Amino acid sequence: MFTILVADSISEEGLLPLSEMENAAIIQKKTTDQEVNLEIIDALLVRSATKVNEKLLNKMPNLKIIARAGVGVDNIEVEAATRRGIVVINAPDGNTISTAEHTFAMMASMMRNIPQAHQTVKNLEWKRNHFLGTELYGKTLGIIGMGRIGTEIAKRSKAFGMTIKVYDPFLTKDRASKLGVESCEIDGVLEEADIITVHTPLTAETKGIINEQALRKTKKGVFFLNCARGGIIDEQALAKYIGIGHVAGAALDVFETEPPGENPLLKFDNVIVTPHLGASTKEAQLNVSIQVAKEVRLFLENNPVSNSINLPAISKDIFDKIRPFHHISKQMGYILSQCINEGIHELTITYSGTVAELETSYLTKATLAGFFKNRIAVNVNEVNALLTAKERGITVGEKISADAYGYANCITITAKGEENSFVIRGSYIENYGPRIVFLNGFNIDFLPEGNLLYIQHMDRPGVIGRVGKILGDHSINIATMQVGRKEAGGEAIMVLTFDNPLEDDIMALLTKLEDIVSINRMTV
Repeated sequence: MFTILVADSISEEGLLPLSEMENAAIIQKKTTDQEVNLEIIDALLVRSATKVNEKLLNKMPNLKIIARAGVGVDNIEVEAATRRGIVVINAPDGNTISTAEHTFAMMASMMRNIPQAHQTVKNLEWKRNHFLGTELYGKTLGIIGMGRIGTEIAKRSKAFGMTIKVYDPFLTKDRASKLGVESCEIDGVLEEADIITVHTPLTAETKGIINEQALRKTKKGVFFLNCARGGIIDEQALAKYIGIGHVAGAALDVFETEPPGENPLLKFDNVIVTPHLGASTKEAQLNVSIQVAKEVRLFLENNPVSNSINLPAISKDIFDKIRPFHHISKQMGYILSQCINEGIHELTITYSGTVAELETSYLTKATLAGFFKNRIAVNVNEVNALLTAKERGITVGEKISADAYGYANCITITAKGEENSFVIRGSYIENYGPRIVFLNGFNIDFLPEGNLLYIQHMDRPGVIGRVGKILGDHSINIATMQVGRKEAGGEAIMVLTFDNPLEDDIMALLTKLEDIVSINRMTV
């Protein structure tokens, strides 16, 4: 049973994909509500009100996924979630249309002084001559950030007869041509645009991208819009340039601090503002809710998600192809970790055969997740696997090899420690399942599932019999046994599986047997 906490207001219709799950319990309460047991929460759904910080995450040890019903994740400490292996998802396109429409409405209102004129009529005044506007037709619109919303703005602007110049370092010339926009450097936008609107996420690179230095390059009489994220435009610099008459006006839906309080921009009549309404339509609120609810359900049902902030997106078709290899990768990583009982400084995963043609980076993360299981206290999965390895000084490498050792596909993992190294090789065989086919120099063949016992011993007469006798004397049934050796009388191994885990006293007896080098038990 999964427990899902909906901490901010989301309609029942928006939560329908989750409420239809038979194995999910939905709680709609604040995270601060004393009735909520945060320790059992598997999934957390929020809008912008709930602040998901380190302090809150420390209280939610079972949390697996955070879903933001909206685009921005400013209220979520993504890095802290990533360290804990918690997936963070959002709804990047659920409010695309609503934000684009709001931006365009703000643009038209700013250019025609609609809010100011509206207020005078409400005050029983009739000041037609005070509100001489500016047409959109024939103007150059500069768009900084050509994602989903910027693209929708461009489409609407073209219908109004505007020329569009775009700055986006990731926009290809081919796509720009198809959209009918001119791609240029940011200085080109600043110097030539009559109106500039920003549509980038708020990052270290975009914070204050419109600053005093940028404003100096703009035309006198330029207009600015920000319906994206507060902080992209330096508010103090913008206020200065409006005050000296260089910037003709601004339309702002977002602020660096919300509510903005004593913000100097609010003192200007030619600045129109709204209280972060870009996504505030009935349609958008429902769309983003349904989108993240579907994603959370997919995740809880062990399917890939499309809109993760901290996990590479992978389509269902691709995931279905790698699913069997994903499973064996985790199993191999875990077995390897139990077989080399020392610190590791290097892990190399080599793919060969048909698996080499798939999304191997995802499989590498799965291998690391299995390797760190029970080795460290932190929960490790595909989200934080590489970060965890880096923090522990482990170099992780991927290789592609032409040698599949006679199998259709093959995954080989090599671990290098301070004193020793260990190699494990596995394959997924159609209609037969996952198999471990090589353990540190020994050819072998066993199913990596259940309660396993890995014994390294010398190839001497009676060793296997003595192991069997101890198990038989204690009424322990051996489900399967696989053996391997390098040469007669030399090193050898046996891998046994059982219906139940072996008790400590049995392990102690086996360890004392003559010619036993080492014993590892594990449940895979």
